[in-house]
Amino acid sequence: MNPYFTTKHWLKLIRWQARRMLVARRWGAEAMNSVPAVLGNAMPKSGSHLIIQVLQGLVALGPFVNPGFPPVNRSEDNQKLPDEAVLKNILRLRSGDIAYGYIQAREPFLGVLTGAENSSRVTVFVYRDPRDFIVSQVFYATEIHKGHGMHRYYTEVLHNMEERINAAIQGVGEEDASGEDWEGSPLSDVLTKYEKYIGWLQQPHVLCLRFEELILEREMALCRLLDYLSRRGFTPQVSRQEAVETLKRAIMPRKSGTFRKGSPGNWREYFSEANKALFKQVTGDLLARLGYERDEDW
Repeated sequence: MNPYFTTKHWLKLIRWQARRMLVARRWGAEAMNSVPAVLGNAMPKSGSHLIIQVLQGLVALGPFVNPGFPPVNRSEDNQKLPDEAVLKNILRLRSGDIAYGYIQAREPFLGVLTGAENSSRVTVFVYRDPRDFIVSQVFYATEIHKGHGMHRYYTEVLHNMEERINAAIQGVGEEDASGEDWEGSPLSDVLTKYEKYIGWLQQPHVLCLRFEELILEREMALCRLLDYLSRRGFTPQVSRQEAVETLKRAIMPRKSGTFRKGSPGNWREYFSEANKALFKQVTGDLLARLGYERDEDW
């Protein structure tokens, strides 16, 4: 990490401690020590910015702290961190801290993020319909983040949305670039991507929320979050409705640098029949396992 980002990191560490002192002064050290650290976890392009905004709304309801760090698996210059550095960032979290990241369901992370109900850390995992995930990923790589590893391939090698969706479904290796001077990163197929994360759904002490619930059934989803935190030591000192409204006000989609107005079910506008057939072939029963479809008749 260059000196600029190193300095930025150390300044954030100082700011984090100052914020903790202010929160302890406002709510009391005992109250602060009684609540867990909360990690919002998601697959990329599946609601990470939405859940962190919701969780940051907790600072208005109780002794929670927004440390202001990047995702726990990213450095200040947005580079992927090795597992040992990610684990260090997770273990650094103290009572009341709020963090987020893109953490796969594997060790060493399962062991530190799936503890019993009295654990000092709790995890909220957000997942999304894989079909909407694909559309979001394609738009992100083609229109929003032009430095994305797939941008050139999507825009210079492929010719239309159907081809891009097929590529996102079945994955892209460097050998698939048809002789072009392809320098991007290989793209794994959508089933492989989901297999790395859906193990969180089998963890009884992790709160799993669908992205679609946070959009279409927001009040119910926020009540589930508040119930989850209540079982782990935190109950707001205001009415349930006031607490829900506070968390709702914390949601500001356009403050996300990756915002694109794509509503749940948006995939129907872009998936061709050929895309549907390929998706079913590649993913098998994935949608049924996630609860989005009962069978392949969609």
